[in-house]
Amino acid sequence: MHAVDYLPFQFSKVGHIPDSAPLRRRSGDPVPLRARATDRHATMSGMAADPGNRVDSQRLHWDSTYAAHPVMYGDQPSAAGVYAAQVFSDVGAGDVVELGAGHGRDALFFARHGFAVHALDFSATGLQQLREAAQASGMAQRITTTVHDMRTPLPLPDASTDAVFAHMLLCMALSTEQIRAVVGEVRRILRPGGLFVYTVRHTGDAHYGAGIAHGDDIYEHGGFAVHFFTRDLVTTLADGWTLIQIHDFEEGELPRRLWRVTQATVPR
Repeated sequence: MHAVDYLPFQFSKVGHIPDSAPLRRRSGDPVPLRARATDRHATMSGMAADPGNRVDSQRLHWDSTYAAHPVMYGDQPSAAGVYAAQVFSDVGAGDVVELGAGHGRDALFFARHGFAVHALDFSATGLQQLREAAQASGMAQRITTTVHDMRTPLPLPDASTDAVFAHMLLCMALSTEQIRAVVGEVRRILRPGGLFVYTVRHTGDAHYGAGIAHGDDIYEHGGFAVHFFTRDLVTTLADGWTLIQIHDFEEGELPRRLWRVTQATVPR
């Protein structure tokens, strides 16, 4: 497995950063926006409907899982979240939108390191746990949350954020068409030169092809449906972007096999 198998451009400070590593913010970086930890329910519509209500059933499954196992991923950030915080800091980002924030281990990490964070997820239960943790840790003023269905447009204005992070959100039970629509929405809300860091499980994963097949490289295993990405899909999702890095890595006990992708909107 290659540590980095596509790297046409390298940030000057980015490397493998341990979860406990402090972040460096440069003098002159913009002061992060301050946002209150409130919750808005998105009601926008317009993307393609999900065949078979697969996402709706997954939402119920995630809500019940979060309720049964509060803070199920712990309070430490993911390795991908630590990487994202560093590259966002390196380019002077002040605000971050996290898609699929769950109970907020990465959103809280971003907030602790000076970013204003807008966390979105389709699980109201997960976001409630995030708000409680933000309040308890004194981060409530830096984090706002929105319950949002990713099959609908993002409830944010054009060119309104510096960076977007999505850890295993795009490989949920979304069709390829819906994934393309989400990436288009990310590009819409990013400012020129803004960064998008996302991770997805791929077809080299041990669970690829196992469990219930739903078509479109989506397999359900243990109640969770996953869209496993091909390399071609990652490449085509970068059309119209500057593709900075595709990094192959492992996570968890299985282990899961993932790609971490870094791409940027084209500066004007």
